[in-house]
Amino acid sequence: MRLIGTSTQRTYRYVRIAIVGAVVLLLVSLAAVVVSDGPVSSISAMYYTPARGVFTGALFAIALALIALSGHSVEQALLDVAALFAPLIAIVPTPILAGDVAGYAVTCPTPGPCVPAGELPAVQNGMLSLAVVGALGVMTALVLARVQATLSTGVAVTLVVAAAIVVGTAAWALLGPASFVALGHLVATGAFFGIVAVVSTIAAITSAAPWRGVYRVVAIGIAVVLVGLVVVLALRLGGMDLVAVTGIPLVLLGELAVVVLFAVYWVAQTAQFWDDANPAILR
Repeated sequence: MRLIGTSTQRTYRYVRIAIVGAVVLLLVSLAAVVVSDGPVSSISAMYYTPARGVFTGALFAIALALIALSGHSVEQALLDVAALFAPLIAIVPTPILAGDVAGYAVTCPTPGPCVPAGELPAVQNGMLSLAVVGALGVMTALVLARVQATLSTGVAVTLVVAAAIVVGTAAWALLGPASFVALGHLVATGAFFGIVAVVSTIAAITSAAPWRGVYRVVAIGIAVVLVGLVVVLALRLGGMDLVAVTGIPLVLLGELAVVVLFAVYWVAQTAQFWDDANPAILR
């Protein structure tokens, strides 16, 4: 690993390091909230705490960083798609129950977790803004790809998928607002980390040692934790709260695990591609 390099190399290094920095910022903010205000049931529940600004800001920063790294093989194309889900995680809050966030009163109209009614205007504003900017972003990316002569088959497929996600999420929010608010955060989070698991799997297959082992651990770890979280959250939505039954903050621990594994992936990427001059455009 050399400390010198071209301007392009330094840019890619700093962007990858910035992703790790955003994760560290998120974890520090979580720790500060727990110490000052009391426990939370999950990292996602930071939305309902004084750490909301850090929570949403870190997710948007990660999304922009992933897009800025655009162009590094199939893995990066997948991460471009993942970047579309990060703002959704930030905008659509996780449903919560009374007691999930210390000092935050929750009254749900039906049994089970919900997004408090007072948060809905922010969700509506955020989704409108995201739909407009997302559509403009896809169109801008298409124009830039044509102007720069980089509109390959792979780039075209990525843009089609991105457009489908933008249109699909906007349509879901418009036509099924109740289900979107109830499930949007969970779907976006699962999609984001699911893609990271797939990307880590590809990296484990294509990379040499010692990186192969690192990516294998990340991929398997995220996949296993996601399956566990799906089970816990599905039961929670159905009225059975395993956290309350066991007394163990299962969701918080699961989210911490996938976030740390996400950071490990980017630490490995930073080191592995430290001297990468210019990531190849997907062909």
